[in-house]
Amino acid sequence: MDQVDRKIIAALRENGRATYADLGRSVGLSASSVHERVGKLEAAGVITGYHAMVDPSTVGLGVTALVGIHPTDTATEDDVAEALGALDEVESCYAVAGDEAFVVKVRVATVDDLERSLGRLRRIPGVGRTNTTVVLSTRFEGRPNNAGLDEGRNGSG
Repeated sequence: MDQVDRKIIAALRENGRATYADLGRSVGLSASSVHERVGKLEAAGVITGYHAMVDPSTVGLGVTALVGIHPTDTATEDDVAEALGALDEVESCYAVAGDEAFVVKVRVATVDDLERSLGRLRRIPGVGRTNTTVVLSTRFEGRPNNAGLDEGRNGSG
């Protein structure tokens, strides 16, 4: 992957619906060259998919919480992660260092729904306890990290 690939990735992270012609203009290549590079990035697993970004509150998911999952001594992380993945309200799951094994992002409609979700989380075999932080507002989320775009791969420019 070279700097042109990195610029293509950055442009797609900003606008996943950009045409190959648009991408080509932004990186100085023809549309067919960009198409070929994007295909290679997809085949290599660098680009893993495309999706619509949706404002959760507009689809009835106005409450967001970050929940730390503290495992029991007998828990297997794979089993806990699989059970967490089966809950629709769990949007993201991160394995983390520290006392908690996981931090999950939960999105629900109401605080009452959050309470019910926490009950479901706590009943998962291997979950000892949870620690919940309710999000009051989101300042930014899901922004592309294009740090080092103008630098070489080793960090020198």
